[in-house]
Amino acid sequence: MTKNEQSFRRALRGMGPALAVMASALLLTACGTPGRAIDPQAQAAAMAAKPVAPVANDFPPMELAKWQQGAFPNLENVRQIQPGMGKDQVRGLLSWPHFSEGLWGVEEWNYIFHLRTGKGPEFMTCQYMVRFNDAMVTTGAYWKTAECEALTMPRPAKVSAAPVKPVVQALPAPPAVPLKPQKISLGTDGLFRFGGGTQADLQPVGRQKVDQLAREIQRNFSSIQSIVVTGHTDRIGSAAYNESLSLKRANTIRELLVRAGIDAGLLRTIGAGRTSPVVDCPGSKTTPALVACLQPNRRVEIEVAGAVPL
Repeated sequence: MTKNEQSFRRALRGMGPALAVMASALLLTACGTPGRAIDPQAQAAAMAAKPVAPVANDFPPMELAKWQQGAFPNLENVRQIQPGMGKDQVRGLLSWPHFSEGLWGVEEWNYIFHLRTGKGPEFMTCQYMVRFNDAMVTTGAYWKTAECEALTMPRPAKVSAAPVKPVVQALPAPPAVPLKPQKISLGTDGLFRFGGGTQADLQPVGRQKVDQLAREIQRNFSSIQSIVVTGHTDRIGSAAYNESLSLKRANTIRELLVRAGIDAGLLRTIGAGRTSPVVDCPGSKTTPALVACLQPNRRVEIEVAGAVPL
């Protein structure tokens, strides 16, 4: 129990029953209101942090849960949990935690999730923890056991057995020729609104560019080893803000490429922030002329390593 909670409970004991009920109701109402905007610097710090993962004893006993029935989660929502998210975003994906974690400054949410094993109606009951820093931004999410974490991994699609066909002798396919990594640069001003990096900030022409790029990659490469998506920004704003914005844009482009059919396992994202400019412009005051001059620095680069047929 935090010091604030202890003070609040002592205050409740000093009130009459009616006032205590009203105070509790007001407090719970306040706790349910939407959270404030995420501080970009706090978000960048959370994404860069590498905290020690909890051990089994750090998870609370399941019999202490407020909602002991647990839930069958949407695994796509669970896979979206990552460092740098706010509490409202976590709650939107996972709903409220299943334990009574407290009221103020809570830095840990715990859940009881039932995961299907793939064997008929059989499922496994697991514990899941999301941790926050003192700015209430996620620093990590953890399963209590490796067996539970394995059940959240995407399963390969089942392939039905095809009828046996006569064997036809065919000429061997020509070998594929490895290529030097091919780099494509997309100007973010044509993809996102200025200062934005989410799918909501994506302009219609930007989505079309990414869809077309995915089709060209699938058509031109017979095999792909890796695809690296790197976000860049101009020098306007702090280093932490630009690092967070560049990574957010790179992750958005990655999600669109996956939706367009690119294997998610081949994709990696990097947020380079303002560290790799391609143009240098005079001036320190943010003016329309400076913003226009720095436009080439605001870009997303996609580097594809693979091979093409002879």
